Amino acid sequence: MAMEPFRRSSLGLAAQKKRASAVPFGMSSPYGRFYKMLGDFYLLAGRTEDASTWYTKSIQLFQSSSDPIWQASALEGLATIAIIDSWSSGQGLQQSAAAAREQWIPVADKLAQAMVLYHKPASFDGGEQAYSLMTYLYCSCVLRHANLLYAVWSAKGWGPLAFTAMLHPGPKPYVPPTLANPSNIDRDTLERLSFTSGIPRASIASVLAQLHGPWLMHLGSRERISVLESLASLYSAIGYKRKEAFILREVLGCILDLIVCGREEDGMSQPTGLPSGLGIHNMTPAPTTNFATVGIRLSESSQGNDGILAVLKHACKTMGLDLDAVQLLDPVDNERPSIPDSLLFKQYDEEESAIFQEPCGWSELQVGIIREAVAVAEALPATDALQTAVRRGDHRSTEYWSGRPVINIALTPLPPIRVPIEKPRSMLQSQGNAVPLILQGKTDPFLYNPRRVQSGKGPSVVVRHEPLEFLVMLQNPYVFDLELEELSLSTSGVKFNTQPIKYMVPPLSTCEVILSGIPVETGILTIRGCIVRAPGGVAKEYILPLNTEQEVDRLMKKRQSLACEFGRYKYSGLDCFPWEKAKRRQSRLPSSSAESPIAPTISFKFLECKVVLDQPLLRIRRTTITHGALMLYDGERSSIRLTIENISDHPVDFLRLAFDDSTISPAQQSLQEGNLSVFETYETEYSLINSPVFSWDSSEGKTIAPNQNLTLNVQCFGKVGCTHGTIHLSYSCIEREEQESAEVFHIRQLSYPLSVTVYHMLECHEMDILPFPSYVDNQEFQDRLIEGKRKGLVLEENWGWCLFSIEVRNAYGLPFDVTFSRMKDGKPAASTLTTIPPGSMSRIVLPIKKIVLPDNVINQPVPTLSDRQFVVTKSDLTDSEQKLQRELFWYREELLKTVKGYWQETGGIRSGELSLRSQRMTLYMLETLRLEAAEIQMTLASQEEEEPIPKDGGTYKPSSNEFVSLVVSVQNVSSSPTVYTLDLEMTPNESIVYEGILNDIPVGRLEPGESVNLPIGLCFLSRGKFEISAQVRPFGITHIDARTARSTLAATVQ
Repeated sequence: MAMEPFRRSSLGLAAQKKRASAVPFGMSSPYGRFYKMLGDFYLLAGRTEDASTWYTKSIQLFQSSSDPIWQASALEGLATIAIIDSWSSGQGLQQSAAAAREQWIPVADKLAQAMVLYHKPASFDGGEQAYSLMTYLYCSCVLRHANLLYAVWSAKGWGPLAFTAMLHPGPKPYVPPTLANPSNIDRDTLERLSFTSGIPRASIASVLAQLHGPWLMHLGSRERISVLESLASLYSAIGYKRKEAFILREVLGCILDLIVCGREEDGMSQPTGLPSGLGIHNMTPAPTTNFATVGIRLSESSQGNDGILAVLKHACKTMGLDLDAVQLLDPVDNERPSIPDSLLFKQYDEEESAIFQEPCGWSELQVGIIREAVAVAEALPATDALQTAVRRGDHRSTEYWSGRPVINIALTPLPPIRVPIEKPRSMLQSQGNAVPLILQGKTDPFLYNPRRVQSGKGPSVVVRHEPLEFLVMLQNPYVFDLELEELSLSTSGVKFNTQPIKYMVPPLSTCEVILSGIPVETGILTIRGCIVRAPGGVAKEYILPLNTEQEVDRLMKKRQSLACEFGRYKYSGLDCFPWEKAKRRQSRLPSSSAESPIAPTISFKFLECKVVLDQPLLRIRRTTITHGALMLYDGERSSIRLTIENISDHPVDFLRLAFDDSTISPAQQSLQEGNLSVFETYETEYSLINSPVFSWDSSEGKTIAPNQNLTLNVQCFGKVGCTHGTIHLSYSCIEREEQESAEVFHIRQLSYPLSVTVYHMLECHEMDILPFPSYVDNQEFQDRLIEGKRKGLVLEENWGWCLFSIEVRNAYGLPFDVTFSRMKDGKPAASTLTTIPPGSMSRIVLPIKKIVLPDNVINQPVPTLSDRQFVVTKSDLTDSEQKLQRELFWYREELLKTVKGYWQETGGIRSGELSLRSQRMTLYMLETLRLEAAEIQMTLASQEEEEPIPKDGGTYKPSSNEFVSLVVSVQNVSSSPTVYTLDLEMTPNESIVYEGILNDIPVGRLEPGESVNLPIGLCFLSRGKFEISAQVRPFGITHIDARTARSTLAATVQ
């Protein structure tokens, strides 16, 4: 090295003696330098008094001859004598005290003068070598001055500890016992040392700052490294970490220059002769004949690489770059890296709170030091040692470094035909229930049911041995492409076969990727997160818990605390780094919290899937519907056939059909709102249950073997307002060797949507019930009915009948044949047929038998067809009005059972039902339909002649001005003895003379089946048409409950 000769040379005197006035600048009298050398010898001999005398004489001569370098060296000798004298005089045995600082202040002053003299510009004849020596002397003086101040500062004053510190040579300063833990000294301790010793750290730093400058370039590489190493150590000792890092960067630069220059010298050196021994040198010789049979291999030593890298990591960490965050790890053969869950949870918390970290460090400076770090690492010897290590069996690699790339993981929804649905096994026992699933189990009597809310929050149900797809969202916050060599799912629980994929994430973007796998066992499959591996690295697991309410609250509280700390606490210096903040934050926590920082992570919940047994799979092979469109008339019934095929390896032994159409949702919504009356509620439920658009026979459900077909018949009913519908096939395999849970089983659904068009053709209006006319009693009229087309309308008896009347309008463009039938024992007893042309309206009349319902029937409330509970009647009617409403309801139901309407295309085959449920019953209709409590028959007989009065078509023809007898026959047809009264009405009454009274005529008490005749004399005073009406009612009963019997007699007076 170039500095070696200067270390061995002496400070020799000039060859010629010159006068002081003639000595050039930088040269002194030979006596001054001689006196200085004598002082050095006396100092080495321990004779400090003689040494001080000769140093003083030399300084006087140096001052007069302007020889600053030798004068500075003499001043350093005087400073050394002062320290030795203080120690020998016994002051070193005293206790350290700040009051004794006058002992070291003169020493520091002499060293400061020496520094100024060394730094004084001068010209030398020695050239670069002289400048190198001068620089080395100056740097040594500065370091000596800084070490003196540091020794007094670290020892809390002048004393034995300060002397001890000065007696320990070396680049690293001695740490006295006053600093218990020198590697971790806080700011308060440093300031306390400055206050106690009287030497501020800034004073030491100002002395050290004079050491660094361009003059260091005059030093050789090794001397420069030694000076910079001592400078960095002192900066570190007084707490100036960033100054230390700055100096360490220059140290690394010097080392890098030595490495590069050494390699260049080895490559360029050429041998000049035959080598000794085997001729193996640390150089590459030129190919000559002398080395024809000798192989030369360049050998580099990697000794010291770890130390250089340690210095590099320390400098980077001081600048806010933690190079130890990415380490070399051994690869694992397991599917998931063997890392404790507590560390993964802690890492997850740190990543979630990373957005609240304050920016620390100078980004441009950090980029620069990273570039220098890369250059140093590449310049170190044995750069290809990694390849050699891999070849020799060392498979260590770097861990993943770029932060969590996974944002979200979600299970891709399965196709509807593959989704398994969990059902209770009690469903298997209700297969024969006639009530469709539209109301069974679909209605909830409670406005809020927490069990129903929680039922939708369970894990997703998937099937064993069927592929699953997960949608993974990735992010790349960098400006370059992020290459992922392997990306796979991290799972626990049941075994899950998945294959990693390779993916490239574009810069500054988020993207979605699909990861698939197959579960091979039943149970709970937990998706913890993803396993990521970069090229040439080790796989790393990133967990991703679900965003549950507890997790969101916990993260929100933590973020709020960090946000509050962001504006409240100020970290200065190196305390602003994330790892330093975490230490301080941990120190502020209670001891119980500090011992278990990962306790809250026990509540983490991950994405879970419930894997069930293998399930069969069906598909619809063919249907009888073209393009999925169904067209019906209102009330028409038709059927469609579905052929389903089992395309799985498991049989289907459970098959259930459910239906949905556009009329169900509005009806259910109306029922849930509860604004309908009891009658409207009953009609709505009746339409849903008894008149569904789709229905089927459950006996058709059979076992479907693998790869076999089954044809199902679905009945369709035309309902106005239906626009679309869906047929749902629920199926499963129940009987198997490997049984599922005893409480539940799983089914799959196959849906077939239909477009429905229902044409509205016939409309019913003005339903009415009329009293039976009197001409029906005529035998001639009955004979004409028997002979005509309406012989089915012939009555068995003349009493207890009424007329059902309704208007039917054809609103369609085709004629229809409309038939109304009177039902008896479920079969038509009498019918009437009418053809209604397009746009026409016809009134249809049908005689029906009067009815009477027992009290136990009419006293029942309006029923609820569904299983809903807590139905509150919203009505302000009185008891009598409610009783009347119940009678109207039950008699209307009985009427609709008695009268049925049908239609058929004229000349066609399409037919259907004509519904009467939209018609309402009035009180007059109720009184007419209800069977009377008594039977009335009225006849006219002559009082003078024995012959009866002639009758034509049910009309009597008496003579005028002749007294006739009106005989009213009353018979009790009730089941209990009853007292009756009779009321008569004659029209026109001014032309009739009668005997007695017409109102409240007492009939008397009649036993069941007993009859009585009441004769009344009367006379018709003029010719014309007369009508006599009679009504009999029980005595003392209200008009509504009286079941009044009425009869009419028609007479034409001649």
